[in-house]
Amino acid sequence: MSEYITTLEAVFEEHRNHERALQQKAYMRNQFEFYGLTSPIRKELQKPFLQKDYLPTKEEAFEIIAILWSKPQREFQLFCLDLLDKYKRQYTEDDIAFLENLICQKSWWDTVDFLAYKQVGALLRKYPSMQKSCSQRWLVSNNIWLQRTAVLFQLKYKSDLDTNLLVGNITPLLGSKEFFINKAIGWVLREYSRTNPEWVMEYVATEVKLSNLSKKEALRLLEK
Repeated sequence: MSEYITTLEAVFEEHRNHERALQQKAYMRNQFEFYGLTSPIRKELQKPFLQKDYLPTKEEAFEIIAILWSKPQREFQLFCLDLLDKYKRQYTEDDIAFLENLICQKSWWDTVDFLAYKQVGALLRKYPSMQKSCSQRWLVSNNIWLQRTAVLFQLKYKSDLDTNLLVGNITPLLGSKEFFINKAIGWVLREYSRTNPEWVMEYVATEVKLSNLSKKEALRLLEK
């Protein structure tokens, strides 16, 4: 496990681009350090670490992710997302705590959104009885990233999306001035409009407390 991490660090370090790293840091509001790797370059460099025959066990992978998540360079967290994706079919109910912890650390849209709709979404689709209780816990957490997760985890559910649950998760957040909350509400409605445009149009027309940003995002596909 130690060798896996140190080898990955050495590969990323070898391809560091200082100028691009400064640009990436500025783009992310100076919240994270970077090696300056573009996404295509990073994905090419990390391929050997994600080959099926060399993947660690799920337990080892979670330990690796916990270590890499604490490192300052953002490329490590982005790598963790790709590594984590290899294990989502193995998720158990207890793994929700691990995912929540990742959401609450080094939080920004680039990691939270992937965790919300790909990882949490996969786990809660597998264990639908957890959806309501998890949503309620996140909504009262006062953590905008967990609240965003409550809205976004059904993003790719299509016809399996529970509209009652979605409305129940959106309603406590109506009136929020937080950009990332209102954007998420609009995003999930827009995505669902691909499956059920009539429902989305009716919801937007009748929910007077929706922010202008949420409405704009929700109707973007329908207005075309």
